Amino acid sequence: MTRVPPSLLRHRIGVEPYAGDSAYGPTYGPRVEHPALVGEAVRTVRAPDGRDVISTAQIIAAPGMDCPPGSRVTLPDGRTTVAISSASHTAPGLPVPASTEVMCE
Repeated sequence: MTRVPPSLLRHRIGVEPYAGDSAYGPTYGPRVEHPALVGEAVRTVRAPDGRDVISTAQIIAAPGMDCPPGSRVTLPDGRTTVAISSASHTAPGLPVPASTEVMCE
């Protein structure tokens, strides 16, 4: 399986994976830095609960990045946002690179 080429991942993002809710609100795992390709465009996406939500940032990263919906994401410009959805893309046997795609608020 081919991976997304590192030369295309020109940005650095910080991800604090969503770990669940506590009595004091959402909890997150430790922040991890990842190389990524970030596109900022306004798009309508469907959240895991079925709602239509506006996404203002789309991220492509190496496969296996841990970023479940609800995770805090710090974009290259310093803006902090929340992951709406995360998808792993693979195509075994095809000349298409594997990647992780994250849509953010």
